[in-house]
Amino acid sequence: MLKLHNLSRTYQSDEVETMALNNVNIEIKQGEFVAIMGPSGCGKSTLLNIIGMLDSPTSGDYLFQEENIAGYNESKLAIIRKHNIGFIFQSFNLIDELTVAENIELALLYHKVPAAERKARVAKVMDKVGIAHRANHMPSQLSGGQQQRVAVARAVVGNQSMILADEPTGNLDSAHGQEVMEMLQALNEEGTTIVMVTHSPSHADYAKRTINLFDGQVITQNIKAA
Repeated sequence: MLKLHNLSRTYQSDEVETMALNNVNIEIKQGEFVAIMGPSGCGKSTLLNIIGMLDSPTSGDYLFQEENIAGYNESKLAIIRKHNIGFIFQSFNLIDELTVAENIELALLYHKVPAAERKARVAKVMDKVGIAHRANHMPSQLSGGQQQRVAVARAVVGNQSMILADEPTGNLDSAHGQEVMEMLQALNEEGTTIVMVTHSPSHADYAKRTINLFDGQVITQNIKAA
């Protein structure tokens, strides 16, 4: 599905150059569940942002579905991102003034999906993540686990082929964290590619492959035994 070849990302500030990623080489196949691990500051979030086309590499190639997008401008990247990638964040990023259903439906407004189809797809995905009974509630009326369920629903309602999750259980207790991981596992079993940044070895164990970063470099890639 995607391939990063000799990819590097540096940041320049006050005459100091920081190398966040250094000659990273990664391939991710359609339908994989990949966890990215490593200590704080090792480049995990930078890597996820580049995979998600929210940031661009300083050098190297990024092939997405065999198309080298490393030099694309933001408008081109936005089109590819909109049709292929869903995001789940640690902080949920729900809009407080919208109901659960409206938060999920918002993702479809950018796709210009007809109203009747939007309602049907929102209802289906709310049922899938077990949040249908909260459709008309506001985010402030939900537990952290329920808010993350809404965020998962919003990420998948557009039928994106890949979900990027940045510490999706970071603000949840262990029970709700496990529920979110089980939802991601179920989505993966249905064919969705999952790429997840996590500090938790137990949550990384849900993935089929773990990529370990250190100082911006891939140091190991471990494939889970069948």
